Amino acid sequence: MSQTAPQSNMGEPAPAQAPDDERSVVEIIGDVASDLTALVRQEMELATAELKQEATKAGKGAGMLGAAGLLGHLALVFLSLALVYLLDNWMPAELAALIVTVLWGGMAVVLALSGKQQLQSTNPQLPKTQRTLKEDVQWARAQKS
Repeated sequence: MSQTAPQSNMGEPAPAQAPDDERSVVEIIGDVASDLTALVRQEMELATAELKQEATKAGKGAGMLGAAGLLGHLALVFLSLALVYLLDNWMPAELAALIVTVLWGGMAVVLALSGKQQLQSTNPQLPKTQRTLKEDVQWARAQKS
């Protein structure tokens, strides 16, 4: 920002801006406030990005658990069919139904374990945000002294 000389001092040069080390308290407070505002905005953006990432992980795990529930339900349907065939027919039909039931049940177990592992790997503590917040506190303390 350039300062212009008042009309009465036409021949005199405009006063120069004070160097950074001779700033007024109001200027220093204004600079610190704008820096803190930018810092808080950046921290909010980081927290939002981390939360989206963790929510995606949790969503995948929940989807796998949902699929495991569906496959478990199918296993029960085929088990029921197998029991019906066992009571009504001879060996080949029941054996086929039991094989399908075991197959669906095995798939349900695999998906359930995978979903559980995916959910346990999520980290809702937002480690990057915590680390940068600690750095920001140290920076603010350095500005204070």
